[in-house]
Amino acid sequence: MKFFLDHDVPTEIARILSGSGHDIFTVSQVLAATATDDEVFEATIDADQIPVTCNRDNLLVLAKERERPRLVVLIRQRTQVAEGAALLRLIDRAGPEGLQGNINFA
Repeated sequence: MKFFLDHDVPTEIARILSGSGHDIFTVSQVLAATATDDEVFEATIDADQIPVTCNRDNLLVLAKERERPRLVVLIRQRTQVAEGAALLRLIDRAGPEGLQGNINFA
């Protein structure tokens, strides 16, 4: 699967997802550092990527405006390894079909 990590997602999450065979894209690779949340969200839709963010407030609003939203909100935990493990469990449990067209929390 292809994931687009918002600028608030720790780099350890990128390593964990990449190590599990997923394609990872980050804001700094694709957009300017000053990109707005709207620009970030639109870029993920245009590239058929699943956005992952810790910024629940702004991106949840944008996702809910879509007919088939897709978004993973990463809930901050004590360690980045724990966050990565929660995200991998979500991916395994939901699969591609469950992540597409839904708002998910890990």
